[in-house]
Amino acid sequence: STQSTWVSSGINAEYEARVPKKILKCRAVSREINFSSIEPMEKFRLEQKVLFKGRCLEEWNFDFGFVIPNSTNTWQSLIEAAPESQMMPAKVLNGNVVIETMFFDGDLLVSTSKVRLYYV
Repeated sequence: STQSTWVSSGINAEYEARVPKKILKCRAVSREINFSSIEPMEKFRLEQKVLFKGRCLEEWNFDFGFVIPNSTNTWQSLIEAAPESQMMPAKVLNGNVVIETMFFDGDLLVSTSKVRLYYV
């Protein structure tokens, strides 16, 4: 199991994550997001893009809904891999993949985080 932890302090901060190469052979990956909010949010959602050299390869939208003020929450999802024939090797992906996650309350952009992946 690999964990990446970051606190979004800047609207366009970029972080790095080192991920085992063998994750590319998995048929599905479980992803967990932990977040806290002081303020209530009516329609918390996120948009996530997987960018390869700046080009969008995949995009997901997730709706969480209402967030209780002064709460810490966990959001878990299962992401299925592309067919093996469409997977690129780790050496091609290494350092060229950025996962961009934009967090919204309805249409209001709350925060953006970018994580550049390195396969080790």
